[in-house]
Amino acid sequence: MTRVLLADDHILVRAGLRKLLESIAGFEVVGEADDGLALLALVEQLQPDLVMMDIGMPGLNGIDATARVMKGWPKTRVVILSMHQSEEYVRQALRHGAAAYLLKDAAPLELEQALAAVMRGETYLSPAVSKGVLNDYVNRLRQDEQPGDALTPRQREVLKLVAGGLSTKEIARSLDLSVKTVDTHRSQLMKQLDIHEVAGLVRYAMRVGLISSDH
Repeated sequence: MTRVLLADDHILVRAGLRKLLESIAGFEVVGEADDGLALLALVEQLQPDLVMMDIGMPGLNGIDATARVMKGWPKTRVVILSMHQSEEYVRQALRHGAAAYLLKDAAPLELEQALAAVMRGETYLSPAVSKGVLNDYVNRLRQDEQPGDALTPRQREVLKLVAGGLSTKEIARSLDLSVKTVDTHRSQLMKQLDIHEVAGLVRYAMRVGLISSDH
């Protein structure tokens, strides 16, 4: 049996996915999480074969959670299930190790096809997002790294909170850092990304999936 862990902050979505997966021979759902941090704890505890997760989750979004799963448990396959068709979301998911990117309005048959492909070691993209995405992905990988690709995990945390509208003092409290340290991270972010105003950081954070467009 392929042991699956589900992560989505909507209970009804998880319930529907569980029912679908339990109807597919060879798959069993061994756990559920409603945010990215809870997901990581369950991955460590349950060691699933497959993780299916949303991008927009509280605590830790699906893109960053994918990166952490791949770093800590590289044999675990990750399927992103999202409402976002943006090529940037897909590119970030693939870059960080996702094996599949599936849209939430996909038919049950497509879910089966995606799971079968992933378990064969292949990459699967929903037809609605696949056109042009693979070529774009390959071309971008051949180019020099984007400025944001070199951000440290701490810089990504600071960027997410800045884009979320928190003040320097609030970020310092949230991350248990000094105000001076947060200011340093913020200055380094702006210099590294060549973005020098908060509105630009918000747009960048949305583009790379750190915050959702309806944030």
